Amino acid sequence: MTEGTLRALDTRPTTITGTVIHGNAWGRVIGFPTANIEVPDLMAHTGIWAAIVHGEGLPAAGALAAVSVGTRPTYYGDAGHPLLEAHLLDFAGDLYGQELSVELRLFLRAEVAFVDTPALVDQLAIDVQNTRDWYAAGARAAA
Repeated sequence: MTEGTLRALDTRPTTITGTVIHGNAWGRVIGFPTANIEVPDLMAHTGIWAAIVHGEGLPAAGALAAVSVGTRPTYYGDAGHPLLEAHLLDFAGDLYGQELSVELRLFLRAEVAFVDTPALVDQLAIDVQNTRDWYAAGARAAA
């Protein structure tokens, strides 16, 4: 994404707060571990986002994250239940049972079903890089 595109897509933060639950560990298996929060009433925010996550044990300014809000169609088709999955960049730790506040700051793309796991992993790497680029382009100052 170009800096102009990043700026054009930047949105007012929408904050989602919830308790981290155990998921099916797909994110961990494919190299993108996530903190999962159920979001049954937030499907208006479906998609992939750059976000800032706040919670106990995280930096005071929050942790940068690539976030998916949706039903995970690559693995569950139309049968997935709504879930927020936050991949906290440069973070390793256990967040189960903790309350997190996730500020959805930049809409990156729509949620789509990929043909296979390697295609999903390739796109997740792009999403992470776009999140880092957005943050480097000025979100850090606004956070």
